[in-house]
Amino acid sequence: MKKLLYDCDNTMGLPGRDVDDGLVILYLLGRQDIELKGITATYGNSSVDEVFENTKNMLNFLDIKNVPLIKGAESLQYRISDAANFLAKEASKNPGEITLLATGSLTNLYGAYELDNNFFGNLKEIVLMGGITKPLIINGVNLDELNFSCDAKAVYEVLNSNSDITILTGNTCLQAFFGEKELRKLKSQSDHRIYEFIATNIEPWYNYVHKTFGVWGFYNWDIVSAVYATDPELFEDKYEYVVSNRIDLSKGYLKIDNSKVSSTKINIPTRIKNREEFNKVVFEAWKRVK
Repeated sequence: MKKLLYDCDNTMGLPGRDVDDGLVILYLLGRQDIELKGITATYGNSSVDEVFENTKNMLNFLDIKNVPLIKGAESLQYRISDAANFLAKEASKNPGEITLLATGSLTNLYGAYELDNNFFGNLKEIVLMGGITKPLIINGVNLDELNFSCDAKAVYEVLNSNSDITILTGNTCLQAFFGEKELRKLKSQSDHRIYEFIATNIEPWYNYVHKTFGVWGFYNWDIVSAVYATDPELFEDKYEYVVSNRIDLSKGYLKIDNSKVSSTKINIPTRIKNREEFNKVVFEAWKRVK
């Protein structure tokens, strides 16, 4: 059983907001090999207040009572929060055992380090969704990076923490398109409560993305990092030397220079080996949520 903490900016169900963090929560709840130690709310897709309330409502609807939900920092101006304290304490109580999955701003992670300088050393690994290695283009439209650019200083400290870090970049996540086929699959089993819940909450996002980018479907960014945390064998790893400074990271840019072998070495997977198997793993986990 893998112990996991999830730091996220879940806005699934909110008008005009991304749905992928909520899909990750459902995925983790459906994994029988994951002990979800807690969910911490951060900002990114929306304010931390909206993220927290939305996630609380979602867990209440699903009748999930055994997973702690803790609110994080409102902004990078003051990173100490209940979430930072929770993360630091959980890592300290479980040294070398916890995978930290983070798919929003990294403010809570740096806040935990400010509270306990052993925080990063206490973790088993960190899996992140964020950053770009080249422009992120969707149907000819350039998309700004969101997660890392929210708090560049926090990202810089995390990347240089000597932790075991894997980053699923926006570029890699473009391989995880969730389109008409996937929506039909959910709707075809509408008697399943969670499939119906997902379909109801993601269809407005299909419409939003179609109006914005001219595509029917969305890129399932955060799910990619969650699946990596549970099934890394589905990905092609690639270790890179990252030399990004804070200015680079303020744009979410991961600058790679493999001649700088003394810099930070980070796993940046480049490929989902089998998208059909990837989707199968995701749908099976969702289906196990009662």
